[in-house]
Amino acid sequence: MNVKVYNKDGQETGREITLPASVFGIEPNDHAVYLTVKSYQAAQRQGTHKSKERSEIARTTKKAFRQKGTGGARRGDLKSPLVRGGGRVFGPKPHKYILKVNKKVKDLAKKSALTYKAKYNNIIVIEDFNLSAPKTKDFSSILKNLKLTGTKATFVLDNIDNNTALSARNIPTVQLTRPAQLHIFDIMNCKKLVLSENAVKAIVQHFSEN
Repeated sequence: MNVKVYNKDGQETGREITLPASVFGIEPNDHAVYLTVKSYQAAQRQGTHKSKERSEIARTTKKAFRQKGTGGARRGDLKSPLVRGGGRVFGPKPHKYILKVNKKVKDLAKKSALTYKAKYNNIIVIEDFNLSAPKTKDFSSILKNLKLTGTKATFVLDNIDNNTALSARNIPTVQLTRPAQLHIFDIMNCKKLVLSENAVKAIVQHFSEN
C-alpha cells in the first residue's frame, strides 16, 4: 500500500512511499502478539520481592513461657510464624520473570502489529527532521501540525539527535525510538505510529535480511 509523506509542518510533500505487503500487509497472528507483549512486560518486572523467613528474623530464642500449665500450644520461640512479628511461611523470594520467545515469533508479532496499524490507517510517514534547539515547544508544534496533540504516538526516527530527544522527553504522550530498537510494545502501546522515510526503509531492510 502507498501512503502520503508529510513534512514536520503537517503539509503533504507530494510524494508517496510504499509499505510492502510482506511487512505491513501479512495475515496477523494474534497469539504471537500476545506472547511477545507478555514476554516484554514480564521482563520489566524487577522481581526483588522478599520477605523474611523464620531463620532470618532477629529475635531472641529465649523460651517465652513455661512448657506446661498455660493451656496453649508449644509454639516455640518468638521467631515462630505463629507469633506476631515472626517469620513468614513460604514467603516470596527474588526471582526473574523472563519468558523466552523465539526470534521468528517476535518478528511475526512485530509484522502483525505493523499490519494492524496500516490496516486501520494509524501510520503516518514524515520526512526525516532534526530540531535546531532543545525546545519542547518546537516538538509540540510538530504534534499540533500532524493533529496528534493529546494522542499517544510513537515516533520511529532513523536518526534521533540530542535536540529532538530533549524536546520530546517531557511530553507524556510521545515515545521516541529508532528502527533497530523498535519493539512490538512500542507499536501496540500507541494510537498513531509516526515513521520517518528512512525508518520505513530500515524496517523493511531488517525483515528482508531475516
